[in-house]
Amino acid sequence: RMYCVLTAATNKQTMAEAPPQPDWVTGEHLTGTTIVAVEFADGVVIGADSRTSTGTYVANRVTDKLTKLTDNIYCCRSGSAADTQAIADIVRYYLELHSVEMDDEPAVEVAASIFREFCYKNRDNLTAGIICAGYDKKKGGQVFSIPLGGLVLRRPFAIGGSGSTFLYGHCDKTFKEGMTKDECVEFVRNAIALAISRDGSSGGVIRTAVITAEGVERAVVPGDKIPVFYND
Repeated sequence: RMYCVLTAATNKQTMAEAPPQPDWVTGEHLTGTTIVAVEFADGVVIGADSRTSTGTYVANRVTDKLTKLTDNIYCCRSGSAADTQAIADIVRYYLELHSVEMDDEPAVEVAASIFREFCYKNRDNLTAGIICAGYDKKKGGQVFSIPLGGLVLRRPFAIGGSGSTFLYGHCDKTFKEGMTKDECVEFVRNAIALAISRDGSSGGVIRTAVITAEGVERAVVPGDKIPVFYND
């Protein structure tokens, strides 16, 4: 009995004296992130970086933050990796049910409304900033921004994540109505490249997707091919 008491006391003392663990061991997995989406005449272009961080540690440098919901609707995820993955899975499930009930492909606005429902009702427990974008036959290409708190806004372009704080001036200056598909792709890639150069939580590669009536065209810009806007 004396041995057990001493052992328990020693273990308790050892736990109390143990040094605190670094933040990359105990920190929440965050997508850090720069996400961008923009509408054009025939659809939308979406893009994101690929860095996932845990505190100051890069947990994954090739994360895919462009998540498929239906064949023509995607979401860009920023915030807590676990929260955004769970919400995307839930929305995908409800969109599948909606498609079966209506015997038709769901509208982009429906997907954004489901995101709003879950993000708003759970706003005190979730860290999730979402851009929902896609194409439907009723309204064409659409971009909806769902920031922290669950507000939903349809915008001609949307940015989000920690890297977006560096992009407002650039986007306001360079965005213009009526851009072509190629101009939109360049707009998205340049915006993410600028954020990567300034934001420590954004990095890796640049993933883009062009969503139109014909389907989805995905592309990746590797790290050594990312545009650079300054000289060393």
